[in-house]
Amino acid sequence: MIPASPAPYVEFDGHPATPDDLRIPAFSGYGHFTAFQVRDGRVRGWDLHLNRLRAANQELFGLDLEAEPLRELVRKALSGAGLRDASVRVHGFLPPGATRTVLMVTVAPPAVPPGKPLSLLSVAYARELPHLKRPGDFSQTYYGRLAVRSGYDQALLTAPGGVVTEGAITNIGFWDGDRVVWPDAPALIGITMALLEEGLALAGSPSARRPVTLDGLDAFRAAFVTNSQGIVPVHRIDDRSYPVDAELMELLERVYGDAPADPV
Repeated sequence: MIPASPAPYVEFDGHPATPDDLRIPAFSGYGHFTAFQVRDGRVRGWDLHLNRLRAANQELFGLDLEAEPLRELVRKALSGAGLRDASVRVHGFLPPGATRTVLMVTVAPPAVPPGKPLSLLSVAYARELPHLKRPGDFSQTYYGRLAVRSGYDQALLTAPGGVVTEGAITNIGFWDGDRVVWPDAPALIGITMALLEEGLALAGSPSARRPVTLDGLDAFRAAFVTNSQGIVPVHRIDDRSYPVDAELMELLERVYGDAPADPV
């Protein structure tokens, strides 16, 4: 069973959500979002999150977003929720008849990564427009729940031919003994993944993007997933088992921890 999450604190355009506001995501859910963890009022990869929001807003609505108002909305929502450590999402919507983007900020208690390695069930599903992070993707939720009902922790999405793309809510990386390998396939480039790519290169251990297939998983010694909650090792994909590589996980955590955290 998937545990229920506590209801977040929600603001729309800087004011606490009203019933009319909440009708926007309920009935006009066409939009985009980004998700991040705030610790002591700071965010890793803030510029990357901002770029994601601005690019998606331009692609979906033909409208720009300014950086400082976005930052102020997040600050205000954190203050309203009374939290400096938090899980935050910033959503952009354009309801019917609207001429500017409506911005919803949700604030919930900080997320804690799973305390154990994960198992992944591969499923034949590739997201449309995977570069866009968007709410209400039915198939991702469906396959994620299917994985849990089948005795796994999460789903691993694959394109035709068993081409590995991404997790249902994560990016996936592999270790071939020399370097981290990211699947070279259409997928959302997560902020944690992007920070690791940059950090690994700076640390003298550059990662690579290469095609990965289910038939080729034996070429790798270890696997892990990343998202806004952190970095977690993978111990099984379908019937293929992986040991947890402690040195790899230490490297990834160190590189991620070295990424600068900007004040909101």
